Amino acid sequence: MKKFITIAVDAMGGDNAPYKIIDGIELHHKKDNNVFYKLFGDKNIIDPLIKKKSIDKNFIEVIHTNEKIKGEDSAFTAAKRGKKTSMWLAIESVKNKSSDIVISAGNTAALLVIAKLNLKMIENIDKPALSGLWPSKKGMSVVLDLGANIECSDKNLIDFAIMGSSLFKSLFPEERAKVALLNIGSEELKGNDVIKETYQKLNQIIYEDFEFKGFIEGNHIMDGNVNVVVADGFTGNVALKTAEGTANFITSELKDAMKSSVLGKLGSLISANSLKKFKKKLDPRLYNGAILLGLDSPVIKSHGGTDFVGFANSLSVCEKIVKNNLIDKIKNSIN
Repeated sequence: MKKFITIAVDAMGGDNAPYKIIDGIELHHKKDNNVFYKLFGDKNIIDPLIKKKSIDKNFIEVIHTNEKIKGEDSAFTAAKRGKKTSMWLAIESVKNKSSDIVISAGNTAALLVIAKLNLKMIENIDKPALSGLWPSKKGMSVVLDLGANIECSDKNLIDFAIMGSSLFKSLFPEERAKVALLNIGSEELKGNDVIKETYQKLNQIIYEDFEFKGFIEGNHIMDGNVNVVVADGFTGNVALKTAEGTANFITSELKDAMKSSVLGKLGSLISANSLKKFKKKLDPRLYNGAILLGLDSPVIKSHGGTDFVGFANSLSVCEKIVKNNLIDKIKNSIN
C-alpha cells in the first residue's frame, strides 16, 4: 500500500497568505501525488480557494481556526496568543504524530518559540539550529546556524556539524557531506577560543557521516569545495543577510545596465540564455525553506516574503526530509 507523507501547513503565515499557500500546494501537487496536506487556518477563506484549484480533494484537509500569529508579534506575544492559532495547531499536529512535518511562512521568532514549547529536543542536543540552503559553483550547500543561537559552545558547533551533515545527506543522498567551520581565516591559529577548540575536536575524530575540511572564509562558501558550513547564529545570520543583499544588488544593477542603452538592450538579447541561467542560479525561491534542526520532529520555515513558487519548493524540501529520515539520521549520529 502506498504510504503518504503528511505535511502540516500553517496556512495563515507569511505575506499574502493563504492565497500563495494554496497556489504553492497546487504547484507542488502537480509534481507529486504522494503528499497529504493538512492545512490549519480559516476555512471560510481557504475552502473557496481550494475549490478553484486543480488539487485532488482526497489529498487535502482543512482544520479551522480564525486565529493566527501576526508578523509584528513578539515571540512572547505569539506564545501568549497561543494554542488556537494556525501556527500552534500545525506544530501540535506534528507533536501528536498526526503529521510527519510542519511548515510555516509566518513569524520566525514565534515559530522558534512555539516549536520549542511543543516539541522535545533530540537527546544529547542542547540547542536547536536554523539551517538553510545556499547555492555554490558545484551545487548546493547547507549553512547553519542562521540565527537561532547568538552564542555557542564547542559542543553546540559539533552538534551543528553532525545535524547539518545529516540534513545534507537527507536532501542529497548520493553526495558525501564535507563540513567546514566559518572563520576569519583558514589558518589553524585564527579565530576565537570556541571555534579553535571546535576545530581541534572535529580534527581528532574520523566521522563516518561526513568529512571535516577545517576552516572556511566567507568568500569561499560558494566555491562548493565544502557543502556544510557551520557557524554560531550571529555569524551565520550576518553572512546570510550579506549574501542575500549582494545577490539582490548584482541582479538589480545588471538589469539596470541592460536597459540603460541601445547597446545594453542588444547585448541582453544576444546573451538571453546566459542571463536566464544566471538569474535562475540566484533566484532565492530555489533555496527557500530554512530547517530548524535539533527537535525530535522536523520544522520548516518558509520565507515570509516568498511567492507560491518559493513555497512549493519548501514543500519539496519537506518531502525529501521525511522520505530520507532526517530525524533518525541525526539520532543515530549524535553521541
